[in-house]
Amino acid sequence: MLSSFLAACTKDKEKVKAELTFPTAVSSTGEAIGGGTVNFGLISDTPFEGTLNHVFYTGKPDAQVLQFFDESLLYTNSDYEITNEGPATFEISEDKKSITVTIKDQVKWHDGEPVKADDLLYAYELLGHPDYEGSRYSGLIPMVEGMKEYHAGKADTISGIKVNDDKTLTISFTIASPSLTTGFWAYPVPRHYLGDMTIGEIVESDRIRTTPIGFGPFKVNKMVPGESVEFVRNDDYWRGIPALESIVLKVVSPSVAVSALGTGDIDIADVPADQYLAVEELKNVELLGQIDSSYTYIGFNLGKWDAIKGENIMDNPKLENKQLRQAMAVALNNEPVGEKVYHGLRFQASTLIPPSFPGYHDFDAKAIEYNPEKAKEILAEAGYKDTNDDGFVEDPEGNDFKLTFANMSGSDIAEPIALHYIQNWADVGIKVELLEGRLHEYNSFYKRIEANDPAIDIYQAAWGTGSDIDMKGLYGRNAMFNYTRWTNQKNDDLLAAGVSEQAFDTEYRQKVYKDWQALMSEELPVIPTLFRYSITAANKRVLNYDIAGGSKNGWDTVAVSADSPIK
Repeated sequence: MLSSFLAACTKDKEKVKAELTFPTAVSSTGEAIGGGTVNFGLISDTPFEGTLNHVFYTGKPDAQVLQFFDESLLYTNSDYEITNEGPATFEISEDKKSITVTIKDQVKWHDGEPVKADDLLYAYELLGHPDYEGSRYSGLIPMVEGMKEYHAGKADTISGIKVNDDKTLTISFTIASPSLTTGFWAYPVPRHYLGDMTIGEIVESDRIRTTPIGFGPFKVNKMVPGESVEFVRNDDYWRGIPALESIVLKVVSPSVAVSALGTGDIDIADVPADQYLAVEELKNVELLGQIDSSYTYIGFNLGKWDAIKGENIMDNPKLENKQLRQAMAVALNNEPVGEKVYHGLRFQASTLIPPSFPGYHDFDAKAIEYNPEKAKEILAEAGYKDTNDDGFVEDPEGNDFKLTFANMSGSDIAEPIALHYIQNWADVGIKVELLEGRLHEYNSFYKRIEANDPAIDIYQAAWGTGSDIDMKGLYGRNAMFNYTRWTNQKNDDLLAAGVSEQAFDTEYRQKVYKDWQALMSEELPVIPTLFRYSITAANKRVLNYDIAGGSKNGWDTVAVSADSPIK
């Protein structure tokens, strides 16, 4: 079945460019009509979860909803560095240990209340609160002066944050870190709207699930939870009245994404890589693309999250032998998955820092070479041998050895890829079975991964790295997002060095992260599998739409040249 599947995927392979290049902005130059509506397709086989607040959301689908109605106070450039072009300006102190943020006068929440410095303070109070169970108490947040005492419940306020007046606050940090320019949290939360609730009440409240407010270019008007959102123009937007009258977001199944774009039912959508060739044939849309800051990986369930200590505990002996992980990595045949299944839009990952960070990605690092014979040798050296001649290895103590593999649903190719990897491992004598014999819906999959469900041994997932090269938020000892729960002292040291004052020296910081990539390639708490191009299709009536890095390319400038989509 797998051979047939891969063969089918190669029938149009000659059509794929050897070096893929795409524009990032639409080329349509027609005259914009006044107002108009854009239909945005959220391509997913599952509803969006609906935690519509930057402090609390976890998945990309919710982020796609948030982008229309809320934004950061500080915009970023194409190198992910904060600028003074956004709703606020900033000034960093000479010792680089504090930042002063000043909100512009015309910035208002959707209910008309001004965005205040106290709202940014409130975001930090939520992120650091002892009851906060989200995953964003990481990066620079614990480095705020007084934050650790506040987080531990030993202080009622955060000593390092000073509200100077309604529009200005200063945040001081315990150390000077170069991440201040790329990893600073600048998403305020409206205290007047949410401040009368506990954290637990906020997470379940309609005020972030069905009637959220922000200060972005569009306002939530109507919502069918998990399915669709109608946004209307925010006439009080700080940059001026947006060009469009409304945007309608709707969840669209991957199975009908191509037809929905072709009929004009949706104007803009991310294109599933397995449907790239079909979308490329459409005459009414333009394809935009760039190398993404995301990658897929195979993760190992190595322990658990200690919520009381706020740290990862690596205590699962089943997968702690790194030679086992190395053998499983060498056994994977990733090249045909990227080239044939994804039509070249995904390619073998070599490290855990993608090439979207050209100053820090190790371009000399090689992707793990597919070598089943070497995998068998590593297994034998580690004591994993087939002692009963059933074709599968037993563990070093002679016990049966079997792994469960969790995968998300989402497209027609999800299960064949999972089965391809399972067959790769079977070929070297490792018995792996699909968890409960099936794929799992996005939200329930991640809930089980976050909880380190003991029924799961390994899993396939994806990470978006965000804008900050600091990897503590994904792989640090105190990072909730470190789903494998892997910990290592050298990892601690390197990640600390990467955000130290010495790391203001770019060459030093680049060396730190090159060493970190080498460490992760040796230890393999996760196996990076594929880097990717992100591809977006836009109807040819869409004007002024740009997917390039940098938050100044906002939805307020997007327009249309016709009332109805081009078909």
